[in-house]
Amino acid sequence: MIDAFFLGVILSLIAGLSTSVGGLIAFLFKDPGPKFLSVIMGFSAGVMIFLSFAELLQEAIEVFDILIGSLFFFLGMGIMFLIDMTISHKYHFKGDFFKKECTMDERLNKASIFVFLGIFIHNLPEGLATMVGTIENIEIGIILTIAISLHNIPEGIAVAIPVCASEKSQKKGFFWAFLSGMSEPLGAIVFGLIFLPFINEFLIAALLAVVGGIMVYISIDELLPVSHCFGNEHMSIIGIVGGMF
Repeated sequence: MIDAFFLGVILSLIAGLSTSVGGLIAFLFKDPGPKFLSVIMGFSAGVMIFLSFAELLQEAIEVFDILIGSLFFFLGMGIMFLIDMTISHKYHFKGDFFKKECTMDERLNKASIFVFLGIFIHNLPEGLATMVGTIENIEIGIILTIAISLHNIPEGIAVAIPVCASEKSQKKGFFWAFLSGMSEPLGAIVFGLIFLPFINEFLIAALLAVVGGIMVYISIDELLPVSHCFGNEHMSIIGIVGGMF
């Protein structure tokens, strides 16, 4: 059990470091144009929405039922709404009250905070899943590590690009992408030490549904509006579909 625990931490660390690969990719785009940013923000939303509905919520529905699973999902959205209320929206109104003119640096900065927060929280139960899978069967842990690592790369890009664009610093983008991945081994260690004696499929499913709600809220509230703010709706749609594919 002890050996499996440490192996679970190592595997979760490997999966978490894959977000840094996404951060490195951001170095290639020192001055991303509006079309690229529109696509990448749409892509980020597509990844998060598809993952939430196709995997996270679905897992909760299979373990509980559609009602209980949905309640945990909306609990996640409610948690994110409360967090959102503490971060002011800065819009400039001209003419029509309902027409919002985007201030790019402000929106990108806020979006980068939410994306980082969403990915950071999302990686916590992934770390737990890697830990539980490794303790159950090492082969399962390795398979989970590979799968999580692959989808963590675009998540690293999603964190790094808005930071690079708003802060004009590729180093900061890489750092935040790296930091978002470190919640994976953190989740494995903390949840492993505290909840492992009590862990079961119901607790994991509930956590995944809550995270799914958080990710969908972030996508709807920040990623999609910011993607459209760059004035290229078609590129935004391409990014969304690409993220879901």
